[in-house]
Amino acid sequence: DLLSDAAAMLTGSLGMLPSASLGAPMANGRPKALYEPVHGSAPDIAGQGKANPIACILSFAMALRYSFDQGDEADRLEKAVEQVLADGVRTADLLGEEGVTPVSTSEMGDAIVAKLDASL
Repeated sequence: DLLSDAAAMLTGSLGMLPSASLGAPMANGRPKALYEPVHGSAPDIAGQGKANPIACILSFAMALRYSFDQGDEADRLEKAVEQVLADGVRTADLLGEEGVTPVSTSEMGDAIVAKLDASL
């Protein structure tokens, strides 16, 4: 369930944490919901290409799963994120190794979209 999924998450950056606030089911059976990254809007780095987009992308994956009944598409998106990270692509907040050049917000997004496209 959603609570146990969240409890099992270990993260290295706030830029990696999606969130969902789920309410009571509506007439269509889907919950009232708000999906957003835990980190908020990060106005101090706005427009600089430094923000990690993964939390926002994973929040959308949660929306696909819980509000739109598109679990397979959520799985594809989550897998694309996992593959990009496994390839060593990192935004500045995820750097832990010397000599690794961070990618920008848009470069991270483009890398994830490329993996998503490749999964079709």
